[in-house]
Amino acid sequence: MTAPAAPAVTAPAFSTGRFRAEREADWIAFDLLLTKLEKKGAKALTSDELLQLPLLYRATLSSLSIARATSLDKALLDHLEALSIRGYFLVYGVRETRLSRLRRFFLYDWPAAVRSVWKETIVIALIIVLGALTSYSLVAHQPEWYFNFVDESMSGGRDPRATAEYLQSTLGHGKAAVEQESGLHVFATFLFTHNSQVSILSFALGFAFGVPTMMLEYYQGIGLGAMLAVFANKGLGFDFGGWLFIHGTTELFAAALSGAAGLRIGTAVVFPGARGRLEAASAAGRTAGKVMVGVILMLLVAGLLEGFGRQLITDTLLRYGIGTLMLLFWLAYYYVPRREDVT
Repeated sequence: MTAPAAPAVTAPAFSTGRFRAEREADWIAFDLLLTKLEKKGAKALTSDELLQLPLLYRATLSSLSIARATSLDKALLDHLEALSIRGYFLVYGVRETRLSRLRRFFLYDWPAAVRSVWKETIVIALIIVLGALTSYSLVAHQPEWYFNFVDESMSGGRDPRATAEYLQSTLGHGKAAVEQESGLHVFATFLFTHNSQVSILSFALGFAFGVPTMMLEYYQGIGLGAMLAVFANKGLGFDFGGWLFIHGTTELFAAALSGAAGLRIGTAVVFPGARGRLEAASAAGRTAGKVMVGVILMLLVAGLLEGFGRQLITDTLLRYGIGTLMLLFWLAYYYVPRREDVT
């Protein structure tokens, strides 16, 4: 007679409640340390707490691993995943305050982005100069060409038919300077608005292989050259240059950078290299986006300089001096290497 079979012994089920009871104290302690670290920074933690932080982090990761392997309930799994991710960024991630990120953008990220598009900047600058030379040559020899380049309603009488005295008064000189202040303000505002719009469009249309960008930047120089020719024909080219220089060095530099940002995207679309076109355009767009944030700020500075120069500075040589200082400032800001860029 055979003995009856022994009853099977089964291991107790792995329950969520038992798992939580054994390990929840570590999770709570880790969560409290993370909260303290988030609110007050690492300096607020004691030496013992700093030593506990990586230990509790690894204990949480271990709990997460077990929870995944044993298919515990989703709510607990989500909690442990969120706690682990939060712990990773606070324990091992680079933490920067908003002020620190802002400082990094202005000191390193923005200048580095501008330096990376230096070739495109030179190309766009040459295109602007070419547009200015083209219209200047045409208007200087045949003044009627001026009306093809500058809208008569916005020129405010600053055209080939104006007298030298009138043109001089629009620059803040001469007996009629006070009377012309309102008209000068309208014209200056028009120039600033026009250049700002062209700059933004030059960037926005860069995706179309850069062709619209180059056309718009050429057009940017057309109006400038035509207006310069009108004043130069009356012997006021130097005075007009001073009026433009005080804010134009910043404004035209911003225009060149916006065109360069658009051209960088267009070039990436046409010549993506080993990457796909979308990937290349996306990478170029990140760089161009940083450049354009700076362009908007430069245009704001140009607007302030235009108002300051028009109202307070009437000496032509002083206008040239301020414009030159601004140009040197931007060149140094963008192109002088910084320690972090090298390391």
